[in-house]
Amino acid sequence: MSAFGGLRMKGDRVRRVILWLAYFSVLSALAAGQDSSMGGMQMGTMQMADHEVSTLPSPHAGSGTAWEPASVPAHEWMLMRNGWELMAHGVIFTDYNQQGGPRGEGKAESVNWGMLMEQHALGSGTILFRQMFSAESLTSPHPGFPELFQTGETYHGEPLVDHQHPHNVFAELSLLYTLPLGEKFSWELYGGPSAEPALGPVTYIHRSSAAELPMAPLSHHLQDSTHTSFGVVTTGFRIERVKLEGSAFNGHEPNEERWSIQPAALDSWSGRLSVAPTRDWTAQYSIGHLDHPEALEPWNQWRQTASVEYNHPLVMGNWATSLVWGRVHEIATTTRLNGYLLESTLNFLRRDYVFTRMELVDKNELFPEAATHPAYRIGAYTFGGVRDLVQTRAWQLGLGGDVTFYSKPAVLDAAYGVHPVSFQIFLRVRPGLAGHVH
Repeated sequence: MSAFGGLRMKGDRVRRVILWLAYFSVLSALAAGQDSSMGGMQMGTMQMADHEVSTLPSPHAGSGTAWEPASVPAHEWMLMRNGWELMAHGVIFTDYNQQGGPRGEGKAESVNWGMLMEQHALGSGTILFRQMFSAESLTSPHPGFPELFQTGETYHGEPLVDHQHPHNVFAELSLLYTLPLGEKFSWELYGGPSAEPALGPVTYIHRSSAAELPMAPLSHHLQDSTHTSFGVVTTGFRIERVKLEGSAFNGHEPNEERWSIQPAALDSWSGRLSVAPTRDWTAQYSIGHLDHPEALEPWNQWRQTASVEYNHPLVMGNWATSLVWGRVHEIATTTRLNGYLLESTLNFLRRDYVFTRMELVDKNELFPEAATHPAYRIGAYTFGGVRDLVQTRAWQLGLGGDVTFYSKPAVLDAAYGVHPVSFQIFLRVRPGLAGHVH
């Protein structure tokens, strides 16, 4: 039996497991709904939910249904009205971005996103609505953000190279329903027309370890690029501090029309196992089969990811670190691309931040016009810092900058220069830290 045949058989088995998981989920939810009519169940559920806010990862942090450590700081505004918990958070980076070398360019731009959340009790469980928006199609229009060695998606029907695409206006439109089935057992149902399947770590724009870095990782399209998928259904169970999920979703990357929702068949699937052993740690492994994800490439993909996130509050700050691996196997070719990422952000003396991101990533789309597309191992090493100029309970305004150095094969010197160096200078605005005393 060929290796590809074995992969297809494994995919069929996993797909059946996901379908059985969804079927069992619905049966369990119906049974729990009948039991919830017993007196006192509602109060017990609410008390348990309050307890879990401080001990388990919060659905208000992270991305999609991915877990961030429960101890991550919350930069958000919150309001209670008629049983609804209303929340808003986001960030605006206004920066000058200078990419070095012959392929580099300078550009004034803005990385930005905002999210609204509305949560309310529903039966014995809780329903959470999310709406996430981005104006990047206006603040850094196509071809997007200059970024050496970045690839993924298209511009004018051609592969996008040395640029990070702007995000879609409707980055997330979803709901999450969580139903406790016991003291340490719960069921979840998540999805929407623009949502994130159970594939990969918390996406970089929501990771605390990347909170001060405006630039997307070079390994983004190997690790967490499905964070905006136009059509997602996810179901799963949490048992104590372990969660098992499965998703059916539209695996095609968004097209160049950033203002639209682009529904398509749920032709792809994924599964993810997550653990949260303590308040400060989370980890996940996920695998997915993506049907024709790239607009200009005819083959399907297998994607695997694994990650560990650590967060630790300090007396006058916080320390967040993530280690992420992602692999893409282009089915029907021998191509396997790996991306390794380590990023960390340290907040100290309340107002000061230092951060780093170090990557090794395989890139095979740097020369789309070439007859062959060999993979090159690229290293990117970013170091930077931020100082909060304004820090209140409502707002934080920071001034920062970073510099990136690279490693690459010598064969790329003619195109990229021997030692290209890139830098950014930026202002960052976001909500104040919940409970912060300045």
